[in-house]
Amino acid sequence: MSEEGYNKLVAELRQLEAVERPKIVAAIAEARDKGDLSENAEYDAAKEAQGLLEMKINKLKAVIADAKIIDESKLKTDSVQILNKVELKNVKNGAKMTYTIVSESEANLKEGKISVNTPIAQGLLGHKMGDVVEIKVPQGVISLEIVSISF
Repeated sequence: MSEEGYNKLVAELRQLEAVERPKIVAAIAEARDKGDLSENAEYDAAKEAQGLLEMKINKLKAVIADAKIIDESKLKTDSVQILNKVELKNVKNGAKMTYTIVSESEANLKEGKISVNTPIAQGLLGHKMGDVVEIKVPQGVISLEIVSISF
């Protein structure tokens, strides 16, 4: 993953541990003070929120522990690889699109970042500028021409 993506995950983990966790602990304590726990919906909701938060924290810790930061200075643009920005043209209808291929945790289609594990990214990896690539997607097979590769 990129260093920027790694830093975002670390910041999110810190936020969850330093801000969200204490909020939930306070909500549980407040609900507990209201009496009978067997019929206390607030207590049940706070405990459930705590479980979900702890699950999210553990998942983030696992992603961070397994993360490998890619040295962007060693990336090349002679063929498509992770962290490359790829401009594509649909051969059939001429539509142009640009995607940046990123790790699973950094993917965000609104920002034009697709996961390296998507069918489109998998079909593009290793191909050069000017290549026409046939990619199998849920709607069928599409032909994409690689117009440019950059960072």
